[in-house]
Amino acid sequence: MKDEKLLPWQWPEPHWRGIVNRVRAGRPLKPKRWKGGARCAVALSFDSDHETNELREGGESIGRLSQGQYGARQGVPRILEVLSSHEVKASFFVPAVTALLYPEEQKRVVKEGHEVAIHGWIHERNTELPLEAERELQMKSSATLERITGVKPVGIRTPSWDFSPHTLAISEEMGLRYDSSLMADVDCYELLLEGRPTGVVELPVEWIRDDAVYFNMNRFGGLRPYTPPEGVFDIFRRELDAAYREGGIFQLTMHPHISGYRSRLWILDELIRHAKKKDVWFATHAEIAAYALKHVAKG
Repeated sequence: MKDEKLLPWQWPEPHWRGIVNRVRAGRPLKPKRWKGGARCAVALSFDSDHETNELREGGESIGRLSQGQYGARQGVPRILEVLSSHEVKASFFVPAVTALLYPEEQKRVVKEGHEVAIHGWIHERNTELPLEAERELQMKSSATLERITGVKPVGIRTPSWDFSPHTLAISEEMGLRYDSSLMADVDCYELLLEGRPTGVVELPVEWIRDDAVYFNMNRFGGLRPYTPPEGVFDIFRRELDAAYREGGIFQLTMHPHISGYRSRLWILDELIRHAKKKDVWFATHAEIAAYALKHVAKG
């Protein structure tokens, strides 16, 4: 009987070890100090999904598309105003379809000194794609972002953090410097592919530090927001304070169509104010990944 026909508890050790070891966390890349001697790095990020959340499902709901449009019409401009008021830089992970719908938005993001990075083609789920389709879409997404912004992306966050057995090999082939989709640590680490170091830096995410899990709403399902903005701010603040105590990274994922509302945007503003009272370095994901790798390379 073939291994794939067996139940998990029947798998021979080489089979389950092979699954576990496809992509693993390798050497830690936590510097003793960050740029300028800062104790903590702050990596703010925004996933500009906009209408792609509906489109990727094959949906045509006018209501859900309008909710996505809010991200471009109100969310991103409001977020950029907050970032500009504090003079801090951030990373925007943008599906290529979003960039094609709103090219001027991406140009503005780059013009104001922020990073635009890969976030899939139409917010597709990588684990549902054949290898060649995933590879083509990832490369096409990168080319589209570069054509629109004039800057070649150096990093990727897979849509919905859905990482296939082929994703890392594709990123390595493309020469990407970092990924921000996985959760094996709170600080940067090098990704291993089948036990081999790839040189690709992981800047880890976590659902705890993502606004969607607290604020998402499904009209026809049982999903409802259950945490008030004050509670979300408290969680994010505690994560930031812990990162500072440990001398690590505070990485945050937000969505313009979720946190770009007046009753929620204060969370971002207040977090930045709180962080600026400390010895921190605000930087893009690309800057943080490059610094961490360079520091370790020098020993």
